[in-house]
Amino acid sequence: MKHFASDNYAGVHPTIMQALIEANVGHESAYGGDRYTEALDAVIRREFGEAARGFGVFNGTGANVLGLQSLMPRYGSVICAYTGHINQDESNAPQAVGGFKLWTIASSDGKLTPELVAPVAQGFGNEHRAQPLVLYISQVTECGTCYTIDELRALAEFCHERGMKLFVDGARLSNAAAYLNVSFKQMITDTGVDMVSFGGTKNGLMYGEYLIDVKGELGDELKFLRKMSMQTASKMRFISAQLLALFKNELYRTLANHSNQMAKYLAESLLTLPDTKLMHPVESNGVFITMPDQIIEKARNHSQFYDWHEGAVRLMCSFDTTKEDIDALMAVIRS
Repeated sequence: MKHFASDNYAGVHPTIMQALIEANVGHESAYGGDRYTEALDAVIRREFGEAARGFGVFNGTGANVLGLQSLMPRYGSVICAYTGHINQDESNAPQAVGGFKLWTIASSDGKLTPELVAPVAQGFGNEHRAQPLVLYISQVTECGTCYTIDELRALAEFCHERGMKLFVDGARLSNAAAYLNVSFKQMITDTGVDMVSFGGTKNGLMYGEYLIDVKGELGDELKFLRKMSMQTASKMRFISAQLLALFKNELYRTLANHSNQMAKYLAESLLTLPDTKLMHPVESNGVFITMPDQIIEKARNHSQFYDWHEGAVRLMCSFDTTKEDIDALMAVIRS
């Protein structure tokens, strides 16, 4: 049975699984000294600019905490949306492991603007206040919305004018690239983003994310911090081989575009039911919608999905979601 609870529920795309099988031949140097990681480094520079440096990690929380930690001194703090993944879904890892404070901001659509951030980005030089030195945003946001190129550029300029850094949680970065129809360089490098975590687990990978120092300003610091944070894979080739396959022929875009389109089809189908309303526009692979309780209960007889804020539910589509899956859900609801 296919579920709509999370794109993490989906398995591994066959192309990615084949890449793992092919990488599982012979011996390779450990800890990133293998030919797969070397090839991936070249791909990262092609996709994000010649200065970019990538570092493979096990998971998204590790990438976020490690990346944010690397961008500021110990007395630094991070500004994020209240709905941000590091605030809502990463336990106390940012505080306990990263050692930094979170300043949260309410946002109706998951997105932050310079106007929303400005009242919190203050107190610079005040020894009694944790210094707000990094702005964390998600692309795609936790509400399924996407920042435009101009919105990203405005946030980067706002941060840099104040000596802050801009970090992008890219767990669903491929979905944003597909929705905006832009390259990663246009969306990340050219807008001034300082660091991005590139996610693959929600887009067909078995495991593994890539933390990218877009401007290459940290040198080897991330390498040492990664080891301290227990995010250095000894058999790094298996992370790198998956990402190489994901980038080849823009498979990441094909899979993300499919899941985005399935979310649109799902939303259009659900909106034919009485008393249903979208909470946010469908700009990625998530549908946030309010529905009558009896419809929700019927739908749960068929598939799993999550309750969300303000009485809404969240349904996520994956690379392997089909129209037939959605039609089957609708048939149960209408029965």
